[in-house]
Amino acid sequence: MTESLETTTDTTDSGPGGYAAARLRLLQEGSRSGPTRRSALAELTDQWLAALLTGGAQTAGIGRGVALVAVGGYGRGELSPRSDLDVLLLHDGSADRSALAALADHVWYPVWDMGLALDHSVRTPDEARATAAEELKVQLGLLDARHIAGDQALTAELRSTVLADWRAQAPRRLPELHALCQERAERHGELQFLLEPDLKEARGGLRDATALRAIAASWLADAPREGLDDARRRLLDARDALHLATGRATDRLALQEQDQVAGALGLLDADALLRQIYESARIISYASDVTWREVERVLRARSAARPRLRGLLGGLGGRSGGRGGAGGGADTGERSPLAEGVVEQDGEVVLARTARPDRDPVLTLRAAAAAAQAGLPLSPHAVRRLSATARPLPVPWPPEAREQLITLLGAGESTVGVWEALEAERLITRLLPDWERVRCRPQRNAVHRWTVDRHLVETAVRASALSRRVGRPDLLLVAALLHDIGKGWPGDHSVAGETIARDVAARIGFDRADVAVLATLVRHHLLLVETATRRDLDDPATVRSVAEAVGGATTLELLHALTEADALATGPAAWSAWRGSLVADLVKRVSAVLAGEPADDWSTPQQTTAEQERLAIEAWRTGGPVLALHARSEAMAPSEAGLLTGGLKGDLPTDGLLTAATEGPLEDEATAPEPIGVELLIAVPDQPGVLPTAAGVLALHRLTVRAADLRAIELPSELDAAGEAAGVLLLSWRVAAEYGSLPQAARLRNDLLRALDGSLDIVARLAEREAAYRKYPRRRGVHAPPPRVTVAPGSSQLATVIEVRAQDAPGLLHRIGRALENTGVAVRSAHASTLGANAVDAFYVTDSSGAPLKPMHAAEVAQKVEQTLTSPSDT
Repeated sequence: MTESLETTTDTTDSGPGGYAAARLRLLQEGSRSGPTRRSALAELTDQWLAALLTGGAQTAGIGRGVALVAVGGYGRGELSPRSDLDVLLLHDGSADRSALAALADHVWYPVWDMGLALDHSVRTPDEARATAAEELKVQLGLLDARHIAGDQALTAELRSTVLADWRAQAPRRLPELHALCQERAERHGELQFLLEPDLKEARGGLRDATALRAIAASWLADAPREGLDDARRRLLDARDALHLATGRATDRLALQEQDQVAGALGLLDADALLRQIYESARIISYASDVTWREVERVLRARSAARPRLRGLLGGLGGRSGGRGGAGGGADTGERSPLAEGVVEQDGEVVLARTARPDRDPVLTLRAAAAAAQAGLPLSPHAVRRLSATARPLPVPWPPEAREQLITLLGAGESTVGVWEALEAERLITRLLPDWERVRCRPQRNAVHRWTVDRHLVETAVRASALSRRVGRPDLLLVAALLHDIGKGWPGDHSVAGETIARDVAARIGFDRADVAVLATLVRHHLLLVETATRRDLDDPATVRSVAEAVGGATTLELLHALTEADALATGPAAWSAWRGSLVADLVKRVSAVLAGEPADDWSTPQQTTAEQERLAIEAWRTGGPVLALHARSEAMAPSEAGLLTGGLKGDLPTDGLLTAATEGPLEDEATAPEPIGVELLIAVPDQPGVLPTAAGVLALHRLTVRAADLRAIELPSELDAAGEAAGVLLLSWRVAAEYGSLPQAARLRNDLLRALDGSLDIVARLAEREAAYRKYPRRRGVHAPPPRVTVAPGSSQLATVIEVRAQDAPGLLHRIGRALENTGVAVRSAHASTLGANAVDAFYVTDSSGAPLKPMHAAEVAQKVEQTLTSPSDT
């Protein structure tokens, strides 16, 4: 039927003012939100554009043969407050070009005058089809074409031809669409793990939901529908609230907007918002994985059996009634047994025909373990059947159930996909009810890559690779799965997790002794890395406290592997060869104590390496600082790292000492492994203010301090026969250039000399830089929490440990060192570490007599340092 433009009713003021007022009223109505408001906004916009088309057609003298068509999100009726208007002016070619141009201007310009984004085109049906054949994005948009006004027959013709073209071209276009989806995921990341996700472009976002609609339209495959519409709706609702909160057409949910968006959606806080978004993204991601797998299976089956299938495809549209055709290319439907009640068919793990989930409570875990061990996906049909009919496990679990869980966790990377399949049907929370608390829970720490639940699974994956290092791999894998189970509960998650771990371990059938070990591992899963990077390992109290907490060699062995697996699963900033060496050193010392050997006495000088002794001697001989640098890569243990020599312009002395004669920037050799930073050793005669001065010089040269350590070195007795020579301090730094390449070594040493003799005012120079930074304010973001300075009681018998936690910033270590110096304490050793944007530093301090501080004095020192860091920077 052809609709005459002259008879189109005009119930809405076609001027921008009328539409703008009606639009504003609609967006401000508190009673309407979500799908209702989006549909109402699309309908209101339809009426406005229809009136514009009618008026423009009358002005241009066009009576028939044109139609206004909404495509893309507008075509689906999903207009968010700041959405683009995707519109096609369709014509049959009979109208004059100048008249068409006048008609288009009459429609487009009022939209632009309103400040709305417009994606527009003017085409005939044939031109639209041709463009769609060349551009996949155009074809996807036309799949959602919807008539607004004008010639309905023209729109109907376009819709039918575009849909027919899509189905005919699907075997070629769907792989292209899949590649686009994968490339977009690489670029934008996974929505369900991002702290500031792009609701549209990230994997699991609105683009992927649209891609699933396109796949369904092709008739080759269909997505699992359970929860998919609700997931899509929740993402659209979040985008609506984001548009209203920001007043901009943005899809990126920035940190500073999350509380406002949460409030607009009636949610408790930003964490509740992210959990809801992550849950939605997880549903869409899983549906995408399953659907693309089915597409690949169907396409493989077609390719292998094309002559036989060609006659069927016309009637079935590529739909597959059975499950055959993927495994080896032939549509045989052959089944290979994997475990009792579990078989492989067409590259998936399915239930055997004789399987009875209602009588076999272990079947869920048995099927999951078999799939993970075979490296195959669990069929969504099998998971759905298990969810609907599986019998609950008795408590405590039977031994087979526990063994199957451990087998699943020990399968490595393939565990993740199988776990996600079980999660999709909420089977994990049925097996482990405490899992619900960590499910989709965000981690507000940039160091973490994953949500809490995914981090636990990833830790188990990492632990599986370390299982040969321990005598009880079953305990290691379960501890990996449970180590952060206390997150989401009030207080210290390690303390809460210990209680939960006891309950879960007993539930799954471990005996009392194993339950105790698992509880200890969860309670102390951060003990080794925090102690190794924040405490002085030469202090016997440090080693003894770890030995007392661990209790036995078997637990220590497990805790060592768990520490590494946890850090590796956290993210690249949480683990390095340097951290690994510190943890290994601590484990070695604790093992000796557990074996009955006494802890090293701190009063005994720490063993000094030959290189450190050479540096100390040279510093004593010259009376000034001496520098040495090492490159470290992830492939190197610290003992394997060599001096950087090839990248220096000029000659580097063979003993590795950098003097003023050394010139040129320090750079890696082209053939060297990728460095994780540069280790800078500085030996300098003992004098007040060495730590803040050296830290300030590094800050001036834009060197980021990732770790730092300070201690005194005693000179060989033959050099100090009278016993009157001043000692030498050794500062070990792991640094990286903030921008570009490292500074010239000669300049670094010269500035350190000038700073130590007072001719270089570090404080003034850093203050100048800070003032320059303030001229260029950074992008608005969430304010970092204030610094916290505490006394760590009982950490040492010979010194007081002051611990500083703060936002990492240029010159932070310099400010802390100056603050400590101003309190009159002596820094006996310092241990600094940086995790993402967070600095955690520990300082072993004594009073002027070399004794630990009195409790009142220690509290005053901590308070003064905290006040210094909280006040505006004085540097």
